[in-house]
Amino acid sequence: MTQGDNGPAPIAARDIAGGHFRYFDFVMAAFVTILLLSNVLGAGKVSQIWLPLYDDYWPFGAGILFFPVSYVIGDVLTEVYGYARARRVIWAGTVAVLFMALMSWVVVALPPAPSWGNQAAYETIFGQVPRIVLASVCAFWAGEFVNSYVLARMKLWTRGRMLWTRTIGSTIAGQGIDSLIFYPLAFLWAEGWTTQLVIQVLFTQWALKVAWEAILTPVTYAVVGFLKRREGVDVYDEGTDFTPFATRV
Repeated sequence: MTQGDNGPAPIAARDIAGGHFRYFDFVMAAFVTILLLSNVLGAGKVSQIWLPLYDDYWPFGAGILFFPVSYVIGDVLTEVYGYARARRVIWAGTVAVLFMALMSWVVVALPPAPSWGNQAAYETIFGQVPRIVLASVCAFWAGEFVNSYVLARMKLWTRGRMLWTRTIGSTIAGQGIDSLIFYPLAFLWAEGWTTQLVIQVLFTQWALKVAWEAILTPVTYAVVGFLKRREGVDVYDEGTDFTPFATRV
């Protein structure tokens, strides 16, 4: 097996099962933080962008601005630390989103003090529609695992070369699954959302997320190279059990 795009000689995932890394915890914290904030701040707002080709405005979800960064971090996790550790982070993110939804529901449901007049605004911002929560969690979980699996497999197929092919290729697959699950499940029967709008936003989100991944490719290369050099690993998922239903490394 040849050496990858960056970093030290390749290591099979099974050979570092008990390894400790200096930066893994920070990468996981960044992943979960971006995931939670993008769900709170951008999940429900639809903005628009002018497309000269269509001579019209095109709607898109505001979460597109930051949520794709979680996929970039997911790529970094799988590329540097391997599928098994990325799997643990995906589960951590899933549990964090579920707890955020529970906490939002409890806090919104608490009766407000008579002197506090912001309950309606608070409900508007933090009120969780069960359908949206279900759609968000299912889409994130499935999309991230597809993203990580495709990247890990492509790393073996490409023998560690051409990092950009697997970061973009995995994003095309992972974000495609994410969008195909989230938007129909969350908005297909929601008030104010027509079938045409759902389809428009779905494909716009998918295209913009993939475009973001391509634009951030130099950043991905820099972060991956830095982590591989500092951690001293370049993990290949040879013999890895790719089931998502496990947390072991």
